[in-house]
Amino acid sequence: MTYLKEQFVALNTGIAPLFEITAMSQTPTHPSLPAVDTVESLTPEAFARDILPSARPVLIKGLVTSWPAVAVGCKGPAAMADYLKAMDTGRPTTVLESYNTSQGRFTYGPDMSDFNFNKRLKSISAGLDQLLNVLEHPNPPYIYIQSTVIQDYLPAFLKENVSLLLPPAIQPRIWISNGTTAQTHNDNDHNIACVVAGRRRFTLFPPEQLPNLYIGPMDHTPSGRAISLVDLANPDFDRFPKFREALATAQVADMEPGDALYLPKYWWHQVKSLTPFNVLVNYWWGNNAGTVENPMSSFLAALLSLKNLPPSDKIYWKTMFDHYIFQTEGDPMAHIPPAYQGGLGRQTPKQRAEIFASLKDLIEGRG
Repeated sequence: MTYLKEQFVALNTGIAPLFEITAMSQTPTHPSLPAVDTVESLTPEAFARDILPSARPVLIKGLVTSWPAVAVGCKGPAAMADYLKAMDTGRPTTVLESYNTSQGRFTYGPDMSDFNFNKRLKSISAGLDQLLNVLEHPNPPYIYIQSTVIQDYLPAFLKENVSLLLPPAIQPRIWISNGTTAQTHNDNDHNIACVVAGRRRFTLFPPEQLPNLYIGPMDHTPSGRAISLVDLANPDFDRFPKFREALATAQVADMEPGDALYLPKYWWHQVKSLTPFNVLVNYWWGNNAGTVENPMSSFLAALLSLKNLPPSDKIYWKTMFDHYIFQTEGDPMAHIPPAYQGGLGRQTPKQRAEIFASLKDLIEGRG
């Protein structure tokens, strides 16, 4: 990062030089968008039976209001900061810092070669002190303690604030910020996001809106996930005309302390912090990372093997995928007796092992 270096020197010694620009107003994030479905209470059994199979986002009002952390958060930022600092192991984590002219959007710089923020390694306590120091300023720099595994940094938090829907093996992460905005992105995992302090707004788009969101590169990203290049608060429809179609499908979840949002994997979402001090805890699960069953492995293989094929070859392989994999016209093997469907039918463990062996041979040049 080059063009912001001088602006961020002050963050090592003090924050005053970051307040040179006068406050800039922000357009609300399309408050007329419809709200996601909401439930008032939910048991683990009902979550598994009714919510998960739907693959639709659901706002669960008051799910974690019984957490001690939520009670502390309602007392104000100073109380919340003291609560977390008392649990801090002191281990350095990632703290994002952005100049006040960014208006809290963590995204690319002007030519996309760089980003509009810096990453620092600091303790959670140091990041909390930064947030408290700028709490009353009308136009503060933006500070984001991002995606920190609670078990490693605040282990005592887990003993007092227990997941009410998921097994203990699913480890939560904590996110702490002032008025920041995480640009529209998606995840390969299911997500339950719980607001502990402050208020947050999730704006959600279905997975199939990918072509209308103008997603940036996958291998040059602000924080690991490809993001939409559209400013949701002030979209440039001349540059991004198809974004109107995405907005027509969007939903909003406005969240208060104690609320939780179930967000199915692959749903695109922008996360906007609506108050000067915000704490969120989230749980990710359901990704087969590191295994051949992870669909991303097929996507990456397709980038190598299919993307640059001649058009006639692409027609053939698109037909193969539509017919056998996505089954757009129903069961492609229905006309064949089950005993003779082979690996294209309902696979046995032996057939899966044979397919994997064939794939391995191809990758290693023995196919």
